[in-house]
Amino acid sequence: MAVYTTDHSASVLKTHSWRTASNSAAYLLPHITPTSKILDIGCGPGSISVDFARHADRGHVTGIENVPGPLDKARHLAASQGVTNVDFRLGDIHALEFPDDTFDIVHVHQVLQHIADPVRALREMRRVVKGGGIVAARESAAMVWYPENPALDRWLEITQRMGREKGGNPHPGRYIHVWAEEAGFARASIKKSTGSWCFSSPEERQYWGGSMGERVRSSGLAKTAVEEGYATTEELEEVSEGWKEFVEDEQAWFGLLHGEILAWK
Repeated sequence: MAVYTTDHSASVLKTHSWRTASNSAAYLLPHITPTSKILDIGCGPGSISVDFARHADRGHVTGIENVPGPLDKARHLAASQGVTNVDFRLGDIHALEFPDDTFDIVHVHQVLQHIADPVRALREMRRVVKGGGIVAARESAAMVWYPENPALDRWLEITQRMGREKGGNPHPGRYIHVWAEEAGFARASIKKSTGSWCFSSPEERQYWGGSMGERVRSSGLAKTAVEEGYATTEELEEVSEGWKEFVEDEQAWFGLLHGEILAWK
């Protein structure tokens, strides 16, 4: 059911660790109360989960991942920051091991695009959220950058093709509300919005472009792309050089638009 095209290597966790509640879930923050009980699905290294726990300081946050790799880092992050109202465990988004009506909020960020049956997943999320509770989802919808860079065009082509052919749904942010309706949410109960990331300063370009360049050299994405014929090693090296050019260009910027939904049960 999972069709994630990369892994949880250092370059991948580097990008995930940058994500916080403020830069990746601002649309949800006004709805978190001090006593909220929250499920964060696909928590990765825990940076968003730990932020949620600070906002729900008299509540509790549970973060789940389908593989154990990132969870030790998530636990270390919480412990290093003195956040105790959060726990991390293994879990499957398609078959959540929680009773019906358990959580006030169920959150997912950049996960639905990586699974084969997002409607089933949203149905499970709806099951475990309480009546009157919220299922929150945010997925990428579109990417744009300046200046033109054929290597980045090739990067996008490779990653989208891999995602589609493995059964995923690359950049589905523009239609996640449709999946929510199919999962049982009433149309009137779904609030749609957008959010974006922009990487333009030297530090931002180094973070984003540097991480993406590392991914095409050394992550599971690179290994899979070569082994399964999506790209050659030489092509990936060219893509990596393209990201280096992006980082070094003082006029360069990269924008990523997200679609967001809040769905009330």
